Amino acid sequence: MAFRALARVSSVVVGLAWLAAPAAAQIATGPAPQRVADIYVTSPAGVEITSFVTGLEAPWSLVFLPDGRAVVSERPGRLRLIVAGQLRAAPLATFDVVARGEGGLMGLAVHPQFPREPFLYAMLTARTAGGGINRVVRLRLAGDAASIDRVVVDAIPAGVNHNGGRIAFGPDGMLYVGTGEIFQRAFAQDHGNLGGKILRVAADGTVPPDNPTPGSPVYSLGHRNVQGLAWHPETRELFSSEHGPSGEGGLSAHDEVNVGRAGGNFGWPIVAGAPNRPGLIDPLAAWPDTTTPPGGIAFWRGDLMVATLRSQALLRISIARDGTTWRTTRIERWFVAQRGAAGAFGRLRDAVVGPDGALYVLTTNRDGRGSPRPGDDRILRLVAARG
Repeated sequence: MAFRALARVSSVVVGLAWLAAPAAAQIATGPAPQRVADIYVTSPAGVEITSFVTGLEAPWSLVFLPDGRAVVSERPGRLRLIVAGQLRAAPLATFDVVARGEGGLMGLAVHPQFPREPFLYAMLTARTAGGGINRVVRLRLAGDAASIDRVVVDAIPAGVNHNGGRIAFGPDGMLYVGTGEIFQRAFAQDHGNLGGKILRVAADGTVPPDNPTPGSPVYSLGHRNVQGLAWHPETRELFSSEHGPSGEGGLSAHDEVNVGRAGGNFGWPIVAGAPNRPGLIDPLAAWPDTTTPPGGIAFWRGDLMVATLRSQALLRISIARDGTTWRTTRIERWFVAQRGAAGAFGRLRDAVVGPDGALYVLTTNRDGRGSPRPGDDRILRLVAARG
């Protein structure tokens, strides 16, 4: 509890100091770290696309249970159950969340020992006397109902924008939490603040003894708004995605895909993109000139798949090992004909591999920023085409 209280006080103090400070120092930028140009693919060959579920409202995260059921979060505060491909009308649970801007009910995760440990986890913007705070809560699932069992991580800064929200259990059994700096840039470099970080905690919320800083849940810092977490299926390395600037320092674009590192500093707001500054980690891929705000990410059929929002593309990123590091060998933008064109399915929030090996992609056209199509929002199902 001591760290939670410290983080809450630090959020206020650092935030006020930042607002009172003069104009921020120049944010350093660099060229795209990848040496390949994006390829636009309107209809990916060898892929069959169907609708798995329709009629959702701003779905944010999808998880599968060992018994074949699936659970999807809707940002207004509903947890929905999917059984045999059918969306149940009654919510699994509803929460009183602050669903303005980019807050609300966001990421989901399943306890690695489910159903022996019958817990789901959710990150949400809880309503408080001061307005709102982001929390990770543990939910006990009993039949077709779920209720909050305990708060696992508290005092994560909340705002209209940059709430982060992605949570996932890693191969080490620890829970990773992607957070945002709520447009308070100093938070990302403040070790005592949980905003602009990737956090790592045990399933009960305690801090693992092997975290980079003893007693701290911070795994890495210098992030602007973490939206995706995934582990390489062979090396078990963490990959993440985050949004680049949208006006800060006169900059835009510079959205990123990163390879995680315990204790690593990913540079925001000192840098955006890949300027190769000592002590700071450059992204695996970034787009200095093309706005590509990412959502969730997943490894599928050997490639990293990245759902994107404003750019309305599903990225297929092929990577190869280059000594001790990774390099990007190919980037395809699925569902989009050319730069600036609308995508076939609109805004994409998450990409998840199901137990059947299919890739499930969530649209988010009913989030106030998209143009809903008939049946939206939906979950798309991608499989290898029959040939």
